[in-house]
Amino acid sequence: MNGLCEGRVVVVTGAGRGLGRAHALAFAAEGARVVVNDLGVGLDGTPDPDSPAGRVADEIRAAGGEAVAHAGDIATDTGAASLVATALRTYGRLDTLVNNAGFLRDRMLVNLDEDDWDAVVRVHLKGHFLPLKHAAAHWRAETRAGRTPAARIVNTSSGAGLLGSVGQGNYSAAKAGIVALTLVAATELGRYGVHVNAIAPAARTRMTERAFADTMAAPATGFDAMAPQNVSPLVVWLGSAASTGVTGRVFETEGGRITVMEGWRPGPTADRPSRWTPTEAGEATRKLLSQARTPHPVYGG
Repeated sequence: MNGLCEGRVVVVTGAGRGLGRAHALAFAAEGARVVVNDLGVGLDGTPDPDSPAGRVADEIRAAGGEAVAHAGDIATDTGAASLVATALRTYGRLDTLVNNAGFLRDRMLVNLDEDDWDAVVRVHLKGHFLPLKHAAAHWRAETRAGRTPAARIVNTSSGAGLLGSVGQGNYSAAKAGIVALTLVAATELGRYGVHVNAIAPAARTRMTERAFADTMAAPATGFDAMAPQNVSPLVVWLGSAASTGVTGRVFETEGGRITVMEGWRPGPTADRPSRWTPTEAGEATRKLLSQARTPHPVYGG
């Protein structure tokens, strides 16, 4: 029996470990041919002598699937272009892009160096934009040639990007940017047969060891709610042709829970045909705030 992604070619960035590895294995289990990307760096983005992409590709092939490793830096134009080229050269097509790569350099804002800001924004936000750009250019060319694809992009945001997270100003800003990028891309690329969605996952990985320190040990029996494999089924479905009509959405997912996240919407409003004085604006704003929903607290606040 064919899997949900039989015949599809899927690229997963940051797929050497954690969530990316779980996604790559899950796509392969559903019949996809997978390009496993991982630069092979440490948790903070510094060089790591390990080469996890090759190991995951080997794991997929050992289970009877098809996979190829890619170790390029997807936060560079050359690396992102070579990622898409690897899929096309190896398998002759590209159907799904899962943007997942990232690392952390957590600091309180007053201690956050410019380099730590730039590095995290670069890998998360630029590392989403460049693969998306090159994949979209390919799908646009396919559409113009009369071959409109059933293409899918799944981006990776975070609860930190939706609500903020103390000590993670750089990470929160980058992940919030990914949500906005997802909404723009979904609107711009729909004409080319591309659906674009984002997830905000919570799972036990290298990046979340401190956040989930009290849940690091999997239970001896029962359901391990923090296993990264729990997130992958939604990613696989969003990356398949079965998700037709679902685009421009953000989903929070953890364990057995899937939540459709609803972003900024107009709330209470005051309007008048003349300019406010500062005092009047303040009085009107306080009245509006008394009618508005209380925002969710920032993580760690």
